[in-house]
Amino acid sequence: MGGPLSGIRIVMMAGLGPGPFCGMVLGDLGADVIRVDRIDDVDQTEFVDRVVRRSQRSIAVDVKDARGAELVRTLVTRADAFVDVFRPGALERLGLGPDDLLARNARLIYARMTGYGQDGPMAAMAGHDINYLAMSGALHAIGTADSPVPPLNLVGDYGGGGMLLAVGLLSGILEARQSGKGQVLDVAMVDGAVTLMAPFYGLFAEGRWEDRRCANVLDGAAHYYRAYETSDGGHIAVGAMERPFYEELTRRMAVDVPQGDSPEAWAAHAEVMADRFREKTRAEWESEIVDAQTCATPVLSLREAPRHPHHEARGTFVEIEGVVQPSPSPRYSRTKPVAGVPALPGSHTDAVLAELGVDSARLAGVVRQRESAE
Repeated sequence: MGGPLSGIRIVMMAGLGPGPFCGMVLGDLGADVIRVDRIDDVDQTEFVDRVVRRSQRSIAVDVKDARGAELVRTLVTRADAFVDVFRPGALERLGLGPDDLLARNARLIYARMTGYGQDGPMAAMAGHDINYLAMSGALHAIGTADSPVPPLNLVGDYGGGGMLLAVGLLSGILEARQSGKGQVLDVAMVDGAVTLMAPFYGLFAEGRWEDRRCANVLDGAAHYYRAYETSDGGHIAVGAMERPFYEELTRRMAVDVPQGDSPEAWAAHAEVMADRFREKTRAEWESEIVDAQTCATPVLSLREAPRHPHHEARGTFVEIEGVVQPSPSPRYSRTKPVAGVPALPGSHTDAVLAELGVDSARLAGVVRQRESAE
């Protein structure tokens, strides 16, 4: 038995980052994700996002050729959803806009993922994760007291983009199966970043969040919610917000500092905590304070995390073609997801054409099959 999304087909135009990431998430869960790559990319050998290309299939097509565009229109007739990752209006010029594809498949969910959305004064602007965070209020809230610090490109690209796209696609597909009608889905990464900030906008409205960095419980100001350096250059993450956890932590550390309720008190107590943590190595502190009631954990590197006993016990990571990477999630008791190998551009061109009953010889120069797996 396949994953829980077995039987769902999603056609996705190729792009970087959040698009294939969404394809990985849904493909891991059993969806048949067919990515339409550029024919020029078939010769490419290095990829910044090889891992998130897994659990998908790739067909390489020149969509600027009328025959290539028609092939994509044919492909979506058997799909539940289609994903456009280009700037507004780009696919309309190729005859692959919402009206074109919904005319071929009235139940299709046509999802459009961009940075700033399909309308508004910034709709046509280029951008990256840092820009979407900056526009959402998230970047202003993350970093040191002196400067914002981008938290990798997780919040805008992958959380606000790829994950929100996955939720939108599945919601749209469920509704279409009830109504029999498709629709257009506008996924803006800046919208997703704003959505992820919902708790903090709520706290700010209630007067419980300072509109500046390092002045709040969850932004590194509180001494009981931050990371501390150890004597060997490692770090321990402390999240002892609740009083019982805090009391257990300080008891084990043999420090006598109250929790306090102001940034001034937190700063003074943090100095005491920091001095204490610098007295021992990370491993020593792990053996003494990492417990069910302390909310303390080691800060693991990318190399260390897969080898941690908890992750090894749960199989949190998997190795595919020699690359250690996250296992599919979430976990199901019956329809268990399975991670597939990365789909490099053109890896499945001939197979997909055969399923469509299309003779690849008639599309010479428009489609390409990757010659060998890498």
